[in-house]
This record gives sequence, structure tokens and C-alpha cells, in this order.
Amino acid sequence: MDVTHPLRERERTWFWLGAGGVLSLAIILLLFAFLRPHETPQAEHHDHEHMSMPMSMPMPMADDATPAVQAKLLTDKKESEFNHHLAGFFVALAGVFILLQSVLAKRWPAVKYAWPACFLLSGIFVLIWSDTELWPFGHRAWLEALQNNPEVLQHKVFAVLLLGLGAIEWQRARGVLKAAWSGWVFPALAIGGSVLLLFHQHEAGMHGSHHTDLMARIQYQHLSYTLTGICIGLVKGLAETKTPLRAGFQKGWPLLMIVLGILLMFYVE
Repeated sequence: MDVTHPLRERERTWFWLGAGGVLSLAIILLLFAFLRPHETPQAEHHDHEHMSMPMSMPMPMADDATPAVQAKLLTDKKESEFNHHLAGFFVALAGVFILLQSVLAKRWPAVKYAWPACFLLSGIFVLIWSDTELWPFGHRAWLEALQNNPEVLQHKVFAVLLLGLGAIEWQRARGVLKAAWSGWVFPALAIGGSVLLLFHQHEAGMHGSHHTDLMARIQYQHLSYTLTGICIGLVKGLAETKTPLRAGFQKGWPLLMIVLGILLMFYVE
């Protein structure tokens, strides 16, 4: 009597249930990210009684700032958006490579290195180009900026996380790193880095007459990245465990990476 057929049917059922659940979660996250809170005129006044800005933060810059200052703020805005968009492209591309790896590897075995390379390239970019006021592009020293600017420090921490994750996954792809703990590095760093986003400081949101709405939009977008990143870490961890839904989880976490990449590519200040 053949008992393999019912088992295959059960595995397919679990797979589609898991894939459907993850797809539903991805759709919910996309809706959450794009349904932004309504901007209210009341948020524009500067009544200190209702102001949520900590007193230690710089006050917003007036709209009548000099042309040079306005040009600098516009440059910073474009640079920040480009950084998010490029990082999102690498994250989404990595997710695509993971999903298609089993198919592409039959013709190009080296494709197994593609998605770790995406994280390495993203980490190098964030490390060097995320803050162009630093040497060699600007005049500011790295040590001074790391000590006095929390935003710069956080950017470099994210870069180190990306580089560490890419290096470990590269070694796993080579077959050099086979220890059980190595499979849990990605979930741990994904969740840890996502939680760190909740404390990410963003000086761009502290300028202009519409600074309250701008800051709310920036925080809302970063919250969507945090939730998606935590889901990626959790689903990746479940994909490392032997559960009936493992096949679905193995497809689910790269799908969520694509969702995160798309969210980052639509970042706007």
C-alpha cells in the first residue's frame, strides 16, 4: 500500500496554508505602510503645552532660512531618500534571489552567493555613503561625528549589522560555516536591527514649518520597517525549525524581504 501520496498531500496543504498566511501578512503590512495618518492643521502651531518634541532637540528651522541653508536641507533630503531607496533595492533583490535560488542554481551554481552579496554591498554603501559630511566626501571627522551625532552612529551600526549578516551567510553558502548557531544569526540580527529602528533619530524631520507632520510621517514609515523586519526574523527562525509549516516559512521570509524592500523604495520625507 502506498502511504507516500497522503503525506505529499499533507505537505502541500501545510505549504499553501503557510504561504497564504505569509502573503496575507505581507498585504496587511503594505496597507499599513501606505495608509498614513491624516495631517492635521492643529499640529502646526508651536504651543509648548502640546509640543511632543523633547527640549533637548533642536528647534525647527524657519521657512525664511537663507537660500544656502534651504539648498543644504534639500540636498540632505534627496540623499536620505536615495539611501533608503538603494537599501530597499538590495533587500528586495536579495529576496528575489532567495526565492529563485533553487531554479537558478541548476544553471548558475554561483547564484547562491548572490543574496549574501546584496547584504554586503548594502552594508558597504551604508558604511561609506550614508553620511557624506564625513571624510572622504566631507570635512567632518568620523570619530567626532560618531561621538556627537547619534544618527551617524546608528547608520554605522546598521552597516556593521548588514556586513556581519552578509559575511556569515556567505560563509554558509560556501559550506564553510555549518554550525547550528549560524542559522540563527539572521533571525537575531533581523529582529535586533528592527527594534533599533524604533530609536532611530532623524534630524531631517526637525526643520521647516511642517516639521510635526514630516516627523510623524518619517516615524510612521520606520515603524512599518520595524514590524516587517521583526516578521522577517520570526519567519526566518521558524524556517530553521522542523515544523509542518517549514516549507511555507522558507518561502515566506524572502517574500517579506521583498515587501520590506518595496517599502524602503517608496520612502519619502
